[in-house]
Amino acid sequence: MRIRYCPSCKRYTLKENCPSCGGKTILRVPPKFSPEDKYAKYRREVRRKLLKEVGLL
Repeated sequence: MRIRYCPSCKRYTLKENCPSCGGKTILRVPPKFSPEDKYAKYRREVRRKLLKEVGLL
């Protein structure tokens, strides 16, 4: 079994159809880990920007 994601209500489940809205779910697989991550700098930059907008940083 793999974790699935409902794009319409943004919930996670293990079922093919969302128990909340009845919509079709998709597989949600995280990206593979790499110590030579080319995009980590950009992800941290975007995260910092979002945290500043919310007022948590």
